[in-house]
Amino acid sequence: MPGNRFRYGAWNDGPDPLAPPYDVRAAVDEVGERVLAGDSLRDALRDLLRQGPRAGRGLEDLLAKARRMRREAARRGNLDGAVTRAQALLDQALAAERDELRGRDTDAARFAEAQLDNLPRSTSRAVQELQDYDWASDEARQAYQQILDGLRNDVVEQRFAGLKQALQGRDPATDAALAAMLDDLNDLLARHARGEDTGDAFREFMQRHGQFFPENPQTVEELVDELARRAAAAERLMRSLSPQQQEELANLMRQALGPEMAARLGELTDNLRALRPDLNWQRGERVRGQGDLGYGEAAGALGELADLDELIEQLGQEHPGATLDDVDVEAVERQLGRGAADDLRRLRELERELRRQGWLQRGSDGLRLSPKALRRLGGTALRQIFASLDGRRQGQHELRDAGAAGELTGASRRWAFGDAQPLDVVRTVGNAVRRGSSGVPVRLAVEDFEVAETERRTTAAVALCVDLSYSMFADGRWGPMKQTTLALAHLMRTRFPQDALQIIGFGRYALPLTEGELAAVEADMIQGTNLQHALKLAGRHVRRHPAAEPVVLVVTDGEPTAHLEDDGEATFHWPTTPHTLRVTLAEVDQLARYGATLNLFMLGEDDGLRRFVDAVARRSGGRVFSPDAADLGRYVVDDYVRARRGRR
Repeated sequence: MPGNRFRYGAWNDGPDPLAPPYDVRAAVDEVGERVLAGDSLRDALRDLLRQGPRAGRGLEDLLAKARRMRREAARRGNLDGAVTRAQALLDQALAAERDELRGRDTDAARFAEAQLDNLPRSTSRAVQELQDYDWASDEARQAYQQILDGLRNDVVEQRFAGLKQALQGRDPATDAALAAMLDDLNDLLARHARGEDTGDAFREFMQRHGQFFPENPQTVEELVDELARRAAAAERLMRSLSPQQQEELANLMRQALGPEMAARLGELTDNLRALRPDLNWQRGERVRGQGDLGYGEAAGALGELADLDELIEQLGQEHPGATLDDVDVEAVERQLGRGAADDLRRLRELERELRRQGWLQRGSDGLRLSPKALRRLGGTALRQIFASLDGRRQGQHELRDAGAAGELTGASRRWAFGDAQPLDVVRTVGNAVRRGSSGVPVRLAVEDFEVAETERRTTAAVALCVDLSYSMFADGRWGPMKQTTLALAHLMRTRFPQDALQIIGFGRYALPLTEGELAAVEADMIQGTNLQHALKLAGRHVRRHPAAEPVVLVVTDGEPTAHLEDDGEATFHWPTTPHTLRVTLAEVDQLARYGATLNLFMLGEDDGLRRFVDAVARRSGGRVFSPDAADLGRYVVDDYVRARRGRR
């Protein structure tokens, strides 16, 4: 509207309401730090979600709350409260009846007292014998009737939440409606179990009996889920009682429900068990507390324990291929509250964003870092390494040399026989004009020709052989090794893209690795340091690039203890054997004859390793470094930049 004025400025009234719940890049860096520190990628990703990103709540917080609530539910009360309550009501009825009979001076009163004195000690059998007893006291009659009516109401209400109001009194119409609903329900479930199409039958059932199901299920499956959960809780209640208590409660329930209702509920339980056999129907629980729980309360407590157990399993994420999509958010909100559900939604959004933005990829073995994430981690590692290097220029190390593929410098020189540089036409014609006379057509002579000077950058074929033996992990060298390799790969990709890098990991055997495979590789207990196999693969790599400077860098913490036999199988022996040393040095000699730079980075301190690397240095003309693990990246990156200038 005219006259309205608006002002725009930075938000400064608390957290940004439009900011994402978590910084995805910070989460990637957090995972990367764990990976570069030597942890497995699987553990790093799992712990990110377990502990939550920095300043966030993770699955461990939700798990702790779920376990705390389970402990509270297990201390809620005694499960045999239904039997205890029936006994208390029976004692109340008998006391009131005896008081009434004591005031009557008749033979009928004495006979009734004799009946009461000879009742069985079992509560359920006593209730059964009193079924046809003619009560003299109205108070006693009401107390006795409350035993059966209360238990019946508790049982039916526990199975069908919508019957709570309808069961306030014994109404024949309500009993008839309940019986009709159970018949229709059992028929629907039986048809569903046979695989029939029950869509229309379900809608018709809900139209007729929807008032019994306030949960308002939308499908047969939702209806089965809710009913099966309640039925399984009732079954677990029986399994949680002692044999005597089970017998007492079962007898009381049969009397309270009547034979027809008991049969219908039994059929319903059988149908639900067949449709949901995965529920734990047989498990008993130890629930103890100060008070006695009624039937409905006890079954509810056991149902809550079952729900919490399932939720704890989901939040644990222990099964292979687990993701946060496996966790039921509605169950989290129902059991742990809205705040916990919001925390889970934020974690799920973080997991999805890591995949949507291309930081994670899902493979057959679960989530893994994408090339995009590896580039970020490599850049982080390289910045850390460069921060520790001195201030001397780490440039492109250019060589002035002939070559048509070089880059123009802007300068030129006289042509000489054999030059292959492009001709500098302007300077060539200028030389001819200056040499000739005015007015005479320009004639070119040999001495007029000039060529444009070019410069080319050296290319290198680099094989980085990294020791994957268990000692590297046990001695804290696993993380620096990964950090160094990712940093070198990032440097070559961004600063020296013409160079070719091959990462070769070696333990009992050697194998080429991608950056992603190296990041995800985990230490195993298989013994062996097969440097011979690694150097053989390194030789194949450098020979595939004959025009490049061959550079072989080896990071190891032990002398060779394994080699390949003629059949391709690896042989391990510790301490190392002369034969293993001979075949390994033979690969060193082949690389030396090819002209490769072979430098070793020795992380161990034993005398055998020192003697071996000294022999390698003498035979190959390479260099030996003995850095601390924390300085490995600086040494390797610096040496690569030097070595790629080459001997050729």
